[in-house]
Amino acid sequence: MKHHKPWFDEECLGFLDQKMQGRMQWARDPSQSNVDKLNTVKHEASRHFRNKNKAYLKAGIEELENNSKIKNMRDLYRGISDFKKD
Repeated sequence: MKHHKPWFDEECLGFLDQKMQGRMQWARDPSQSNVDKLNTVKHEASRHFRNKNKAYLKAGIEELENNSKIKNMRDLYRGISDFKKD
């Protein structure tokens, strides 16, 4: 059985850490500049997560298309069931 790499990697953990640091800084000093910094970090993190997930799904779909084109039904249906489980 083929296992896919999860799209959530070390770079994503870095974005989560930045988001947490921004939230802690805002909690200590709720000034407008800290609110703006927190919102900026949150938007960057969300954009990064969305793009990573989209790239992961696109790669999986391309793999399914290739399996369909070369008539590799076993891997095609296995891949479809893996997507349904996620």
